Amino acid sequence: MLTSADVDRKVSVLLFRIGEYVIHHGAIGIARSLGRLGIPVYATVEDRYTPLAMCRHLAGTFVNRTTDANDVLNCLRSIAERMKGPTILLPTDDNAAVFIAEHAKHLSDHFLFPHLRAELPRQLADKMSLYALCRRAGIPCPDFAFPTSLEEVHEFVERTTFPIIVKAADHSRPLHNCYRSLIVRTPEELRAICGPPEFFRRPNMILQEHIPGEDWIFHGYRNAETDSLVGFTGRKLRSYPPFAGPTTLGVSIRNDRLEEQAGVMLRDIGYSGIMDLDYRRDERDGQYKLVDFNPRVGANFRMFETSEGIDVVRALHLDLTGRQIRRSPMIEGRTFVVELYDLVASLTYPRRGRLSVQAWRKSLAGTRELAWWSWDDPVPFLAMGVRLLLRVAARTARRNGGKVLLRVRRTNKLLHFGARSKKA
Repeated sequence: MLTSADVDRKVSVLLFRIGEYVIHHGAIGIARSLGRLGIPVYATVEDRYTPLAMCRHLAGTFVNRTTDANDVLNCLRSIAERMKGPTILLPTDDNAAVFIAEHAKHLSDHFLFPHLRAELPRQLADKMSLYALCRRAGIPCPDFAFPTSLEEVHEFVERTTFPIIVKAADHSRPLHNCYRSLIVRTPEELRAICGPPEFFRRPNMILQEHIPGEDWIFHGYRNAETDSLVGFTGRKLRSYPPFAGPTTLGVSIRNDRLEEQAGVMLRDIGYSGIMDLDYRRDERDGQYKLVDFNPRVGANFRMFETSEGIDVVRALHLDLTGRQIRRSPMIEGRTFVVELYDLVASLTYPRRGRLSVQAWRKSLAGTRELAWWSWDDPVPFLAMGVRLLLRVAARTARRNGGKVLLRVRRTNKLLHFGARSKKA
């Protein structure tokens, strides 16, 4: 079993994000995984009171809210000057992964990180270019369209069947229902989402074929120079939004065929670093079709661990510090649960006839890894609950404020009509 004596505790880690991810369980999982080995973990955060900033396994935080490239570079250089010894720069969102790859020559003097082609992370994170890459390379993927007009929407509708998946092409710009993906069951629902033609002035919507079958996950770490890969496979059992969103419940299951398929792709594109891939097993032809490629740590990475206690972030740290990654089998049946979101998902699935009480109980069996709660680090869970309550209160206030404004406008119209009637 991996212990603190097996790692280089002189090499710290900086968790780096560019987007606004105040409630992010993946980053907390990284801090706990590495921090419990005595590795100093720091993070860039939105403010000092985010759940991540309250994690006891975090050695320190740096507040950064800018997204300007020059400002981000200056911020990272300033942080590097304040760090003691070598530091691994670890992205926790797609934008940060893209930024590191595209500015590697400016960052390599200050940080350690896997090196790969500058354009590759952006190509993989963008759904449109990812699917185009899959088509060129013969990698199974769903049929898709990136419509720039209502006419192109109609063309896709004519060649597919409903339901379909609608996704935001750019993760930093959610769809106008605030989600990044959802299932659309009828052409009428799709037309409502598209709205007026002005919607396509800044197109950000991908229409994707809905593949009947099971959701599968591949997480791993690869060193392209040595062609070594630490890979894990598992099933996504529930998600939120239901059937289309991020994993709320998953379980580790060995799948040699999927691991081999993912390994061939990673070798062909020359990928280095941590990755999080989503697949869908098409029950019509048995193929595993690539749905998403996240060129960074997946939020549910703690679903996976070897019998030696190695996950993808520990593998990264061992490899970048020249330590040996001891080979051992993946622990199967390890369940990962995002507590509150899975509770909401569990209430939704039965209404659609997709989850019985017996199946729900069975899905929680085995060794469980909770996304938020930890007995030795409870404050992030409490901070997350407070943040969610504040978010709900703010949305309720905006909704009620909108209703009050609408009533005021209606009242003004009635008063104006009454005044005109009296005058007449």
